Amino acid sequence: MKVEEVMTEFPVTCMPDTSIEQAAKWMVDCDCGALPVVDSDNKPLGVITDRDITCRIVAQGKNPYRLHVDDAMTHSTATVFKDTSVEDCMELMEENQVRRLIVVDDEGAVCGMVSQADLARHMRPEDTAELIREVSASSDTPSQLH
Repeated sequence: MKVEEVMTEFPVTCMPDTSIEQAAKWMVDCDCGALPVVDSDNKPLGVITDRDITCRIVAQGKNPYRLHVDDAMTHSTATVFKDTSVEDCMELMEENQVRRLIVVDDEGAVCGMVSQADLARHMRPEDTAELIREVSASSDTPSQLH
């Protein structure tokens, strides 16, 4: 099975100069916890998550109404091609201890997002348990990818 068979197609994206408030509203409206951050060619620059906003802005006492996505986003991100196998995608999530990956097309433009939940809906229960265990395992350093 390929990633394109389980991913969420055409996710809402934002740009580095999008306001934090707007990004948060899109997360609520789209019932998602992460938005790919893209350039003008729809190429991924990073990702912003609800956790990024909470930990890097709100918890530090910064005013979210005065800041932009670039102030909270994770600039490094793992991506997969839409024709990547689900098994390879799962391995990448485990290696990087991330719950979501940006999916890109052959030109490198964002065409989807794949989450741990997307994979779990199509996997055997024991494979789902392994993915959750590996992604959630304690490590010496926090993941730099989201």
